[in-house]
Amino acid sequence: MKWLCVILFNLFFYTHTWAAPAKNLDAYWQPFAKTASITVDHQPWQKLLDNYLSIDAQQQTFFAYAKVSPQDKQVLNHYIASLSALDPLALTREQQLAYWINLYNAATVSLILDKYPVKTITKLGKGFFSFGPWDDKLLLINDRKITLNDIEHRILRPIYNDERIHYAVNCASYSCPNLATQVYTKDNTQALLEQGAKQYINHSRGVSISQNKLILSSIYDWYRDDFGRNDADVIKHLQKYAHPKLSTALTNYTQQKSTAKKYHYNWLLNE
Repeated sequence: MKWLCVILFNLFFYTHTWAAPAKNLDAYWQPFAKTASITVDHQPWQKLLDNYLSIDAQQQTFFAYAKVSPQDKQVLNHYIASLSALDPLALTREQQLAYWINLYNAATVSLILDKYPVKTITKLGKGFFSFGPWDDKLLLINDRKITLNDIEHRILRPIYNDERIHYAVNCASYSCPNLATQVYTKDNTQALLEQGAKQYINHSRGVSISQNKLILSSIYDWYRDDFGRNDADVIKHLQKYAHPKLSTALTNYTQQKSTAKKYHYNWLLNE
């Protein structure tokens, strides 16, 4: 029986087409404070990023999960608990954006550390056939149980309607946009969103063109509507952040009216 379960799981894993959740606003989280009256301390998270996050010559970041000390894992747990104890509705709109991004990323790293060593986040999840932990009730905020999918698809995407959100929340995978080297704050979030877009689009895991075939991250397939109404809108978005060489290649691709296109995503851990 055990071998049959293993076969069924592997069959599911390797043939499963992951369907990204749609935007579905949870209106409870929509209100925000007009003026800042609370200071949110993100420095514990910054300490972990400083200690364990590196960036290579191609501007991709990697997290050294294997090196995290028990003490720093406790720091991370306390940071997540401190954010969960806050009332996000008492924060300004700018503070909330930073709050939710940092909480999502910190909680994701914590999940990996809890199960490490693990090769991919898709192996996590409480259900037998779960494809990742995104629907697990991980957090308790304002007496409401919250999942990672709640944060991304029912708070961040529908409230802010900013496609750059996809470059901020990190799924602990190789093909995911960078885990930023700096914590998000009310003052630096817009700059970090721009930086994240540039780093991802100008890396081959985000966009590449070979023999007039456009190879895109599956993010641009799963969340196509966030980037525009059609393929032309997606190209326009990419060119906004593309370096000159890539921008020229994208222009040539569109001028030749090529339809050769494929999507890819590598779920192996970003370590």
